[in-house]
Amino acid sequence: MKKRIFALDIGTRSVTGIILQKQEHTYTVCDFHVEEHRERSMLDGQIHNVRAVADVITNVKSALEKKYGTLTNVCVAAAGRSLITKRAKATIQLDQQPITKEQTVKHLELSAVQSAQFNLAQENEQNAYKDYYCVGYSVLHYALDGEMIGSLIDQSGRQASVEVIATFLPKVVIDSLLSALNHAQLSVEALTLEPIAAIHILIPESMRRLNVALVDIGAGTSDIALTKYGTVVAYGMVPMAGDKITEVLSDAYLLDFPVAEQTKRNIALNGKDTVQDILGFEHSITYEQLVQDTTPVIDELASALTEEILTLNERPPQAVMLIGGGSQTPNIAEFLAKKLQLPNNRVAVRDVQAIQNLNTEQIPSGPDFVTPIGIAMSAHQNPIHYVTVTVNKKKVRMFELKQLTVGDCLIQAGIDVNKMYGKPGLAIFITVNGKQMTISGQLGQPPHIYLNGERTNVDAPIKNGDIIDIQKGLDGNQPNVTLRQLIGDIPKVTVYFQDKPYQLHPTYYVNGQEKAREYIIKDKDSITWKQTQTVGEFLSNIQVPEGELNFSFSIYVNGEKVNIEKGETEIYINDKPAEASTQLQNNDHIKIKRAKTPRIKDLLYLRGEKFWHSIDITFNDEPVTLKQQQLIITRDSETLTEESLLHNGDHIMIEAKPLKTFIFQDVFRFIDIDLSNVSGTYQIYKNNERTSFDEVINHGDSLRLEWTN
Repeated sequence: MKKRIFALDIGTRSVTGIILQKQEHTYTVCDFHVEEHRERSMLDGQIHNVRAVADVITNVKSALEKKYGTLTNVCVAAAGRSLITKRAKATIQLDQQPITKEQTVKHLELSAVQSAQFNLAQENEQNAYKDYYCVGYSVLHYALDGEMIGSLIDQSGRQASVEVIATFLPKVVIDSLLSALNHAQLSVEALTLEPIAAIHILIPESMRRLNVALVDIGAGTSDIALTKYGTVVAYGMVPMAGDKITEVLSDAYLLDFPVAEQTKRNIALNGKDTVQDILGFEHSITYEQLVQDTTPVIDELASALTEEILTLNERPPQAVMLIGGGSQTPNIAEFLAKKLQLPNNRVAVRDVQAIQNLNTEQIPSGPDFVTPIGIAMSAHQNPIHYVTVTVNKKKVRMFELKQLTVGDCLIQAGIDVNKMYGKPGLAIFITVNGKQMTISGQLGQPPHIYLNGERTNVDAPIKNGDIIDIQKGLDGNQPNVTLRQLIGDIPKVTVYFQDKPYQLHPTYYVNGQEKAREYIIKDKDSITWKQTQTVGEFLSNIQVPEGELNFSFSIYVNGEKVNIEKGETEIYINDKPAEASTQLQNNDHIKIKRAKTPRIKDLLYLRGEKFWHSIDITFNDEPVTLKQQQLIITRDSETLTEESLLHNGDHIMIEAKPLKTFIFQDVFRFIDIDLSNVSGTYQIYKNNERTSFDEVINHGDSLRLEWTN
């Protein structure tokens, strides 16, 4: 079934009426009618004389009614230049407690939108929340502890934030538009926004992630809309457009303004035109002459557009689309591309031929009708309505650019969602292994929201007449944290000592007393915990008999510390030598080789000293060793021998003993002589020479004792 659509583009210079016929997904332009305002009843897209604008609307309507019968419903658009975009941020403290519900994120987003709305009201003090409609918002990004992140759900950190871009429309714009239509006996069938209408048909949603500027150059103003992040992010207006070109032509050739306007159009269409000035003289004006005469003002227009685009976008966009009658201004695309430092093929005029699924046989080719057609198609596909709801017993009227939600109603009612959250519980302060810590209280509960008496959330869709109640959430409690939750589950470690398994468990102490892992932490608790980690700690904990474990054996000799390895226990882990400080791993096998008790002689060997002074000689051709003690060793006034046992930590004194010279008779202390079978006299010799018993002997000497009868 075919459906006929009547749309109006109410511009600064003129009003364009258009009839479209829709069949399934295809649109056909049936007819159109354009009529200019007879006075300056509109300024910068805003209606200033409602009655005068209504008269022009009535004339356009009447012209089309002659062919298509009575027209009572119309699709219209609010001027995009009236739209205001604001960026704002909202933050929530997490204190390492993750967000687990999508509704918490939604509440955070709404808080950011309300912040944008508050900032807008602050800029213009006579305006309050009710003077603006929030017509949509987009999330620019989420952040966790200042770093951008894709989603806040189940993320832990100190604080989470969201930045949004919100769009607002002054109430007066809609009120004046509806008043003019009412005077023309027309009812709004559907309402849209001018830039959204044009973008809807030229830049589909799949392309809006691109940074594109749409510039609608009309008669008195040039409207700008920018896409990025998958949405329309900014709107702007330059109070300069096609009329400036007409004024230059009027001044140069003494033409009445309407004549100059028609001449400009004829030259653009035919390449030249002949016109008569106010004195009756004829002028033949070529396209080249028109370009030459208007270049300064074209440059001025391009500069103004460039400045506004860079103000809104902070840098050149990726591409620029030009529409509207003024987009046919000579060389405007080239001038704009140069000033934006873009290639010429990145700035282009888009006309009705670029609109998909549109039959344009009944309409002139060019960019003039892009916006009127966009209004008809966009308003019909995405109509906007007024709805009235009650929020906490307060009536709120809203502009329905999209499917409105409970969250939209809260914003328009000026309810600060952040203040509706319960307060967080009091924090507690503790000490863990000597380090001070703060455990934050539980987060306050989100507000309770009711739609027509039933529990709901901010995403719930609403309809005209709905009743919404929002109640403050419950305050949070003090933290309820156990030792297990604070410290975490420490993995159990199994080790084997002498092939017997042992499990290592952590030990927890609170204020000096051992506690179970389920102990609930209290304010000002002093907590310590430890887990057996080294082989030395393990062997100490299993109480190996004293004396079998000496991880170090040291004594003091004449006041200086000496380590004796022989007195230390040898440790092996998995059959490899290890130290007492070696970290244990799961399934380690520990074995020890018990320490030996060192003696004085081990100490002297370590120091390179000898307890005895000795010499080697021969007596009657038999080797003999003579020795005398050369060291005096004491322990706490106890005299020690070289076989005396040492104890860990002993304090030993070693002194040199004066040595005596060995003489011949000393040898008899180290040998045995059988005198039972000897008789007669004897003679002694040293190195084959006769000597005496008091003769000094030295190492290597040969001694003899001979008997004679």
